[in-house]
Amino acid sequence: MMAQPQHLRHTQAELDEADKAIINRLQEGLPLEEHPFATIARELKISENEIIDRLQHLKENGVLTRFGPMYHAERMGGALTLAAMKIPEQHFDWITEIVNDFPEVAHNYKREHEFNMWFVVATETPERVQEVIEKIEWKTGFKVYNMPKVEEFYVGLKLSA
Repeated sequence: MMAQPQHLRHTQAELDEADKAIINRLQEGLPLEEHPFATIARELKISENEIIDRLQHLKENGVLTRFGPMYHAERMGGALTLAAMKIPEQHFDWITEIVNDFPEVAHNYKREHEFNMWFVVATETPERVQEVIEKIEWKTGFKVYNMPKVEEFYVGLKLSA
């Protein structure tokens, strides 16, 4: 994912009751069945097509940046870490391209802070995390600050109706 453009930052989304209900319900997970959106649609008393259309609209407008499964990398033998970099503004775009070229990099975001680039490195083995970080440093010429997970927390977002 590329850094979020300036004009998309700090904007408030206009969500109606159906959008909020969909977002709240999907955080509970999808039913493992052939037509999970149809089941959720029945629960929310709207159509399956409306759920799919609204999700597409929320993604296209940047309200949702990602919709997909979350995997627990460590339980599958892999590893992940949060990483940050201090990138001068004049180099930010081309450094973003280099970093995002690594298949192990996800969720790369620009932040208004001294550490202005934040991303996740997810690998198939714990040893590979450090290898990827070293390759990013070598290719970009900038230090990567590795911040491995010490404790995991789940923070759910529930929108009030």
